[in-house]
Amino acid sequence: MFSYITRRVLMLIPVLLGLSLVVFFMIRAIPGDPAQVILGQLATKESIANLTKQLGLDQPWYIQYFHYLGDLFTGNLGDSLRTKSPISEEIWPYLAATIELSLVAIIIAIVIGVNAGIISAWFQNSWFDYVAMLLALIGVSIPIFWLGLMEQWAFAINLDWLPTMGREDVRAPIEAITHLYIIDTLIQGRFDQFWTVIQHLILPSLALATIPMAIIARITRSSMLEVMRSDFIRTARAKGLKMFWVVYKHCLKNAVIPIITIIGLQFGLLLGGAILTETIFSWPGIGRYIYEAIGYRDYPVIQSGILIIAILFVLINLIVDLLYAVVDPRIKYN
Repeated sequence: MFSYITRRVLMLIPVLLGLSLVVFFMIRAIPGDPAQVILGQLATKESIANLTKQLGLDQPWYIQYFHYLGDLFTGNLGDSLRTKSPISEEIWPYLAATIELSLVAIIIAIVIGVNAGIISAWFQNSWFDYVAMLLALIGVSIPIFWLGLMEQWAFAINLDWLPTMGREDVRAPIEAITHLYIIDTLIQGRFDQFWTVIQHLILPSLALATIPMAIIARITRSSMLEVMRSDFIRTARAKGLKMFWVVYKHCLKNAVIPIITIIGLQFGLLLGGAILTETIFSWPGIGRYIYEAIGYRDYPVIQSGILIIAILFVLINLIVDLLYAVVDPRIKYN
């Protein structure tokens, strides 16, 4: 197992090197001069040239790239061209916000999606099966930005039940420790702020959970149906075991590999693809952070943000592979 993990971690190096090279060239293909964007349209040519030289953007691309790689190998993500702050210091609050939102969204998707898929397979061709799969199809098809706006209109504007934007009540700011506000409020024993954080999470997490919830439900149903047709399930039912235990203990245990796979993929996609949800709900996450950096042509921020998301995605896939051996003793990593 240890040797397998070591090989997978070492495989990260060429993957991330290739990704860094692709991202390096792609972001420099974005129209616009960073110095011009930072100084504004009224800046003189001399001031633009001086700032370009100061930022090191006048050097050949290969020199810029090797400087960037050298900083990466020393753990330095560089400084933001816009704020002049070290990226390693200012990126964590944004990343923590996205991780918190994505975790809540994937938990909602797992709880509802897995159980909906199990019940649909259990009562195949019933009214519940048809309704659940129809809702799953609708969930995959609905654009997140439209769903988010409808949630705000229904639950925030008309009913005034939930807040429309942000992570906290600006009148009672949360003292950030880990920048994961659910954890921070529990550490400080501020249960009033904990409830406020939960209220701010409900609408964006529901909007973000819609697509993975629908996909997980359909994959779970398909995988469960395949296992339920197996001989050992017929034997278990013939022995008089209650259907609940047959489905949730025997069937689910043998159908869980594809479910774990799709959950891992969807969670990785949530971390990197939450930008629409973060924009609609003014959620200060990594997606909005990178999006704003693109507007300012902040090359180091864009490179570092995409690289961090890629590392998280690969690590999630590694965890999923290791979970295979946990849930299925027949899988061995030697």
